Amino acid sequence: MTIDSYANRFVCDLVAYEPGKPIEETARELGLDPSSIVKVASNENSLGPSPLAKTAMREAIESAHIYPDGGGFKLRSAIAESTGLDFDNVIIGNGSNEIIELLCHTFLNPRASLIAAEHAFVVYKLMATLFGAKYVEVPDPDFIHDLDAMADAITEDTRLVFIANPNNPTGTMVGQEAIDRFVNRLPEHVVAVFDEAYIEFPDHAPDTLRYVREGKNVCVLRTFSKLHGLAGLRVGYGLASKNVAAILQKARQPFNVNTIAQAGALAAISDTDHIRNTRTMNRDGLAFYQENLGRLGIEYVPSHANFILVKTGDGDRVFRDMLRQGVIIRAMSSYKLPDWVRISIGTAAENQRCLEVLESVLGATPSA
Repeated sequence: MTIDSYANRFVCDLVAYEPGKPIEETARELGLDPSSIVKVASNENSLGPSPLAKTAMREAIESAHIYPDGGGFKLRSAIAESTGLDFDNVIIGNGSNEIIELLCHTFLNPRASLIAAEHAFVVYKLMATLFGAKYVEVPDPDFIHDLDAMADAITEDTRLVFIANPNNPTGTMVGQEAIDRFVNRLPEHVVAVFDEAYIEFPDHAPDTLRYVREGKNVCVLRTFSKLHGLAGLRVGYGLASKNVAAILQKARQPFNVNTIAQAGALAAISDTDHIRNTRTMNRDGLAFYQENLGRLGIEYVPSHANFILVKTGDGDRVFRDMLRQGVIIRAMSSYKLPDWVRISIGTAAENQRCLEVLESVLGATPSA
């Protein structure tokens, strides 16, 4: 017998999360100049990191020999102030993915279940499986979370309900009325998790922080990876009622967010110029894609995030063909959307190049 026969079967049977293809790997495989490659696969910020964050990170390197502030006092205080919450409502993580894992550590076991939408972030299913819990998938008509159906799916075994809003990979967003109705039906043994990695991009987003202020069993997840351009730092946070936050703090590893990440995130919060420029770039990029995809007769899902879901037919083939021309997008077969690809919003030049290559691969012609 080999060692894997002694490992937990549910871990061995997992299909590992596959991230967007790196630029360096693509350059090596295809013999391309890395500077010529356009990566619009991972919903990153093409403007790069906040300039204020870069300065703060350079300074923080001088203290890299000292352990970070394990409680994240300055960063948590700044997040609390920016969201109108208390310090004890905030928990920071090694990316918001770590907060997802902490929630699962805290509330899931083989007798519990987790509810999510059919086309939601695949990590929810991975985490439920990893903790031996039941994963309940609720259909999402027109790619929009059906919160009434998700509330109907709650049972005595349910512990977590994940609502990605705006949702990855569809870019759709649930409105305030549906959210209010859902939270009003939430039983006391369930935590509603609003995964809001892209919440800064819509002009008018629903307010979920009101439930945190009211002390409900709600955890709101946010990140510095998207708007602030700090994906490489892996720093995110959860905003939860003090009871929920206190439990999650107990599950957290010591020093889980490093010194440089804390410094960068802290500076990024106050970089209003970078935030404004990013939102403008994204708004213009979405308009560019939606106008041109419509002109070409290519189906897409109107997006509230920093990416757009596009129906191409055989997304895996389109991904491969575009990759050969140095444009990295994301095929959606792992999300049970084999006919679709996801394209991140980039700079004007990146968007133009991506559209040209997509059109050449599809042989698209303007609709009559």
